[in-house]
Amino acid sequence: MSALYFMHLTDRDRVSVKPHAAPVLHAINYLLGRLDRRYLTELRAYRGLQSYPSRSKDPDPVDFSTGSVGIGATATIWSAMAHRYAAGHLDVSDNGRHIALVGDAELDEGAIWEAVVDPTVARLGEVLWIVDVNRQSLDRVVPDIAAGRIGRMFDAAGWQTITVKYGRRLRDLFARQGGDALKARIDAMSNDEYQRLLRSPPAELRDRLAGQGEERHSIRRILNETDDNEIATAIRDLGGHDLADLLGAFSQADGTTDRPTVIFAYTIKAWGLPTQGHPANHSALLTSEQWEQLARDLDADVSDPWAAFAEGTPEARLCHQAAQRLERPEPVRHPSPAIPAEVGRAHNGSASTQQAFGRLLVDVARAAPEVAARLVTVSPDVASSTNLGGWINRVGIWGTSERNDWFAGDAETLVRWSESAQGQHIELGIAEGNLVGLLGELGATWSRDGQVLLPIGTLYDPFVSRALEPWSFGIYAGGQSVLVGTPSGVTLAPEGGAHQSITTPSIGLEQPGCVAWEPAFGQDLEWTLLHALGQLGRPDGTSAYFRLSTRPIDQLLASVPSDPTQRERRRHQVLSGGYRLRDAPGAPSVTLVGMGSILPEVLAAGEALSQMGVGADIVCLSSADLVFRAHQARQGLAEGDDRILDSLFPPARAAPIVAALDGHPHTLSFLGAIHGAPIASLGVSDFGQVGDVGDLYRHFGIDTDTIVGAAWDLIEGTAP
Repeated sequence: MSALYFMHLTDRDRVSVKPHAAPVLHAINYLLGRLDRRYLTELRAYRGLQSYPSRSKDPDPVDFSTGSVGIGATATIWSAMAHRYAAGHLDVSDNGRHIALVGDAELDEGAIWEAVVDPTVARLGEVLWIVDVNRQSLDRVVPDIAAGRIGRMFDAAGWQTITVKYGRRLRDLFARQGGDALKARIDAMSNDEYQRLLRSPPAELRDRLAGQGEERHSIRRILNETDDNEIATAIRDLGGHDLADLLGAFSQADGTTDRPTVIFAYTIKAWGLPTQGHPANHSALLTSEQWEQLARDLDADVSDPWAAFAEGTPEARLCHQAAQRLERPEPVRHPSPAIPAEVGRAHNGSASTQQAFGRLLVDVARAAPEVAARLVTVSPDVASSTNLGGWINRVGIWGTSERNDWFAGDAETLVRWSESAQGQHIELGIAEGNLVGLLGELGATWSRDGQVLLPIGTLYDPFVSRALEPWSFGIYAGGQSVLVGTPSGVTLAPEGGAHQSITTPSIGLEQPGCVAWEPAFGQDLEWTLLHALGQLGRPDGTSAYFRLSTRPIDQLLASVPSDPTQRERRRHQVLSGGYRLRDAPGAPSVTLVGMGSILPEVLAAGEALSQMGVGADIVCLSSADLVFRAHQARQGLAEGDDRILDSLFPPARAAPIVAALDGHPHTLSFLGAIHGAPIASLGVSDFGQVGDVGDLYRHFGIDTDTIVGAAWDLIEGTAP
């Protein structure tokens, strides 16, 4: 990091610093004049420096949030791709390198390899990873010599690999007669054996280093010609501590622009400290005596550890020069075009929310081309099956190079698949983590480059859980986007349990920095999705998650008011979390609440109860998330507007509640607390199976008859 920041980086480069190097980043920012001295005692303190680098929470400049291992490293890949996209579509200045400082143990994470092997990544020459090969993970010395194998994996993925392994002192020993034997001996050592050398006294070090092989005598000859201090210093002299070698590797990487580069820089964890090389040094602290000795070794004042370099010294001049070189002007923020409230489509007939989603994107391109120009869709090989076909045919596929669609003239081809730098859909391989990683960086261009993109990602809803951690981390890091999970629930009956989501409604409700929506009708989707797009690319913005369905529903069931005033009132209610769809004559005996594709059953149950002489109010929720927030606000547990509660559940019409959705029943169970009403929560709480919708709804108890039965149970249970 010293070589990188003080000699190599430019203001156009962005660096993702591995989590445990956060204190080094803060120290560098302090020396560069970017961090007030008072924060140096505030690591891990409330409102102080974060444990791991954070774009949104640290007071000093941080390019990438890290801390969830693997995700911070891969963010540089998606940042490079997002910047290329933005530069090709909007007025965005050229960018430099997207650099990741990665721990070698971090390469165990699957997120790393999902990203590395994506075909597009091999053409991102602006990506540079520097792997700190210190042979240690959290609890142990990594048992195998894995760097060579890992290097070959990067080679196979199309990366340039550079290794900086031995420092000049070791190379000097290798150059002596018999030095080849010494190098072969060290190369063949296990990680554990090498680390043990670092903690061996002189006689033991000589004996261990010579080993027991045939070359023992040749190695001993070199060692006998070398004093103890020189041997001890040389064995600790690895390439990752050699500033000149590192700068040479960085320059070599800069000379390659047609593919990414990875530098393997060998280091010793806790290099130069008494704890170096020990398996337990991850959380080791120096004693007071060791701390004082370190100050003497560094010619520093132990009583003033934060002292800056004296003015006029070479160190101070270097810090000043680096600070000037790295000074980055704040990007000029260009506002996003106004998002229309609606696009004028008449939602008639029978349609699913997934179909309405595909049509809406095309409608936006027609009705609001300036908004459509900032839309970018991303999918992990499920674009056509999530209804993006019409949009793709209109805007094309984005790629780093031109690629011809050889099936464009085929009469049976429904989606045209030609790639160019002007396309607005990005198709990734089947890796949901890559999808949300790219979404996060596309959704950060407003803060990085000053230009707003409106990213929408589609994936099958059951795999939201697979993508959850990187998606959540992207939101934490400031990325704002729309994630569309479709198809969802056991409504996807023929696909069976492997493709039927259950817990995703709860996931959406619980995700910070995001509003979860599950509209039942096409008009509701139009209003909510356009509203969600309007929340992107702003300091107070939020991401959105939409849970959509392939189940066709009669759109007339929505009873959208034709009167303009009443229609606008309905739109406002939809955007606040829901609306009353039917009111029983007189006082209701029960309130039926539905969300999403279950609304036909809820409405049918209300009609059946009415025929039995039972008054049932019917409420349609568009967002359980927003209704729950309103409830928290009413209880004084959160900030927010609680008026939607009285609109949905007027105190004068309070009644027992039957809540139903195609998802886990606990999602809506909080509704009973609004007025202290008894509640029956219906939903899906077991793995799905194949069948048709009617079979599965009956099996899981979300069919019309079960809703009616649950209502009767509540009514009879509350009767005087």
